Amino acid sequence: MSLNNITKWTVLQEEDASPSTWFPIVRQTVQLAPDHVVDDYYLAPLGDVVQVLALTAANEVVLTRQYKHGLGEILLELPGGMQQKNTSVIQSALNELEEETGIKANANQLKSLGKIAINPTKLRQVTYGFIMFNAEFNSTQKTDATEHIQVVTLPAPQVLHKVMNGEIWVTDSMNFILKAARLYPEIFEKE
Repeated sequence: MSLNNITKWTVLQEEDASPSTWFPIVRQTVQLAPDHVVDDYYLAPLGDVVQVLALTAANEVVLTRQYKHGLGEILLELPGGMQQKNTSVIQSALNELEEETGIKANANQLKSLGKIAINPTKLRQVTYGFIMFNAEFNSTQKTDATEHIQVVTLPAPQVLHKVMNGEIWVTDSMNFILKAARLYPEIFEKE
């Protein structure tokens, strides 16, 4: 099969099948090829996510440690969250960084680390990553009712080591830490 033969599916019908407003699910009828229709394709349009790899002046990475109920685990990851309604990706990243860590920043301090999709088969969700240098704790945390967040700062090489040995294992955090380590090896290699 040639790559030129791959085409996008056509959505013939879509209906909301959400069990709640917290977890949207849609049921689609999709046409894959002229003679192939699937009438019960489910996907979750959860919305996009933002994450910030914030580095202090001492090249320490700012991480969040919190309980994640979906896995039933206390996890170490980069600060971030859902893109807020009617808010740009960058402004959402700035808001989440301040809410979760108490670091207030502005848009020109963020540099893009790109975007990733964790499960493009069943999720309509893109995670946008940013890196920030010389982060300062200059505000206060403003967590949601479901968040109890401990802020942790660790030297960048130690954070990379935690990714490599499996202590940091949330996909989007891992990807952005690894990408930052490739782009800025001088920060992540010296200890």
